[in-house]
Amino acid sequence: MTQIDAPDLLDAPDLLDAPDSLDEAASAPKLGRKRDHTRDPEILDAALDVLAETGYDGMTIDMVAARAKAGKATLYRRWPSKAHLVLDAVACMKQSTYDLDQLPDTGTLRGDLVAMIKPHSIEDGERKLQIMAGVMSMLSRDPGLADVVNAAIVEPRASVNRMFMRRAIARGEISPDADIETLSMITPSMAAYRTLVLKKPVDREFLLSIIDGVLLPALGIRTPA
Repeated sequence: MTQIDAPDLLDAPDLLDAPDSLDEAASAPKLGRKRDHTRDPEILDAALDVLAETGYDGMTIDMVAARAKAGKATLYRRWPSKAHLVLDAVACMKQSTYDLDQLPDTGTLRGDLVAMIKPHSIEDGERKLQIMAGVMSMLSRDPGLADVVNAAIVEPRASVNRMFMRRAIARGEISPDADIETLSMITPSMAAYRTLVLKKPVDREFLLSIIDGVLLPALGIRTPA
């Protein structure tokens, strides 16, 4: 069983004065300064970095606090446990997804797909898969997290593929009967398998092999020699 970090009372003295009941908490005067959440994005990003490097089981609140250069008590006041912090960090990844209005439009499905293969996109995708690997052990204990992981890591790229395929249908490039829901998952699924199971990098050569060797033939498009 994975040990969930508990707050160090010496580092979080405010926890010693917690009210004995909910009624007491509701009636107690609200004193002190309003909590500053401006550093939350930095802390959540630091949590994702640590998660990608160590995995959930190896990750500690101390590591995140050190990476973010923040006090441990500050983290515990905002997130009562490591699990809460990870869930919030993964959920916030959705805010950095693709802008569908700024996607390339080259006039062909292959051109659009290849245009998405950029060094930054490859690095970002690999980091997300490392984060996915980091939370795998947590998924077995909290199946509800799977929806959060899917929405933050898998679905953004699948939605891009679906848009490209809908454009291709509108151009008459592929059949309107194409199963774009299934085919849109091929690239992210194969990338996840390569990273999580084969422990190999997802590079440009691999992505091109999926586009030209799997996806386009499945859509009836002849690929270049």
